[in-house]
Amino acid sequence: MERLNSKLYLQNCYIMKENERLRKKAQLLNQENQALLSELKQKLSKNNQKNNAPNTILDLNLNSSSNHNASSSSN
Repeated sequence: MERLNSKLYLQNCYIMKENERLRKKAQLLNQENQALLSELKQKLSKNNQKNNAPNTILDLNLNSSSNHNASSSSN
């Protein structure tokens, strides 16, 4: 029984370590996504100003707040 507990403990440690690694990677990807979205919005805004077109930038960031909240709640 002790051997089984030790094995499960080690597996749990590995899973927690992997979870932390994936959480950090998700945060970096989210930051990169936000930067790219900001850059896209700036380019579209400049292009619209040149063409005197109405500013109709779509909100491509609809799900990021729910994803961010989901990852934050697990901390």
